[in-house]
Amino acid sequence: MHTYDARLADLVFDYMRDRLQLDPVPLDHPGERAKLDDALAGLLDAHGHDPAQVLSVYAEQLAPAVISCDSPRFLSFIPAAPTKAALLFDMVVSCASLQGISWLEAAGAVAAENQVLRLIVNLADMPESAGGCFVTGGSAGNLSALVVARETGRHRLGLGAYDRTRIAVSDQTHSSVINALRIIGVEPLVVPTTDHRFTGTDLRAALVRDTGDAPVIGVVATAGTTNAGIVDDLAGIAATARESDLWFHVDGAYGGAGLFAPSVRAKYNGIEHADSFVVDPHKWLFAPFDCAAVLYQQPHLAKAVHTQDASYLDVIHTDSPEEWNPTDYAYHLTRRARGLPLWFSLAVHGTDAYRDAIEAALSVTKAAADLIRRHPELELIREPELSAVLFRRKGWTPADYDAWSRRLLAGQVAFVTPTSWEGETVARFAFLHPGTALAMVEEILATV
Repeated sequence: MHTYDARLADLVFDYMRDRLQLDPVPLDHPGERAKLDDALAGLLDAHGHDPAQVLSVYAEQLAPAVISCDSPRFLSFIPAAPTKAALLFDMVVSCASLQGISWLEAAGAVAAENQVLRLIVNLADMPESAGGCFVTGGSAGNLSALVVARETGRHRLGLGAYDRTRIAVSDQTHSSVINALRIIGVEPLVVPTTDHRFTGTDLRAALVRDTGDAPVIGVVATAGTTNAGIVDDLAGIAATARESDLWFHVDGAYGGAGLFAPSVRAKYNGIEHADSFVVDPHKWLFAPFDCAAVLYQQPHLAKAVHTQDASYLDVIHTDSPEEWNPTDYAYHLTRRARGLPLWFSLAVHGTDAYRDAIEAALSVTKAAADLIRRHPELELIREPELSAVLFRRKGWTPADYDAWSRRLLAGQVAFVTPTSWEGETVARFAFLHPGTALAMVEEILATV
């Protein structure tokens, strides 16, 4: 099993080369359970199978049953658009079997990852001391950062390990934050927002009227809500957090990449005050799944919380000033060096190309909003801030939106799923792929 098989390598490389050359990537279709079960039946047995047969099952049966989120016609949820350079280097990382937990084991990989983290820190105008690591996604990043917020708050207040605490969140906060709070045993103080945007005034008013008996130790703001792309009042929330001595966390899993775009950079003013910040490069920074960055203004606070002590790990913890163990800055231990594909792509293409690709999505977003605004049967629900567009089709019911979504996918026109806005089923576009042309949007809108 562990010897090099040239035929197997050629089969896989040929398939990967063909996949990488797809331009544009087709959407494909959802799978049917019975057909997939039939295709997989008997493959995992005691004796194994010819690799060409196994690869054909994947290529002909499994892969077409996966909707390709890197298609420029994938406009649902939050799409992905990894660069070819990042995808290729992801193969290098896999082949290298890197164990990216420590400086001792993977100094070269960690140094490259930290170069990318430094770039993000600089774009956010966070202090030179800021740093962190790459994790699997926004959920892992938020969880890791909020554990640090909890422990830092408990220590500051002299609380015990099981004393109740709360963290303020808005009524628009992402579900992963609410889930993280539930996991770590911190209660949410849910703050109503004005027009769906969390402000410093909202937070201050909530703290004034709060009568809860558990202390509020932190606040979470969002730099680009998933549903509508709204950037919270980061500067105002940061100021209120400082006044009340709260940990200030920014969830920028989707929208944080806007830091690269001059046209929207001002929306992020105040992010430089974040005690912790999360951004997912596998969303709008064109990295492969799975890749997220969690950053701390004072990394030593995270290290004090997340460092795992065990006798066999003593060797990776030294007093060397150059030591940087990614395992010390999140809840993980074993980790893939998942920041390397992003590092390679940034080094190959340059930051200007990233800026231009993000600005391209923002431009298409504005143009799509204009098309919707002029369409006699459509209503633009709100002006887009980043790259999400919400709109309604006059007279449609939820069933109409669902049927329209299914027709678009069946015809391979686009993958557009409905969402909910203020209790109403509406349509939503999410633009991230720089290859999504306005002509594609016009083709979609022609079907309503």
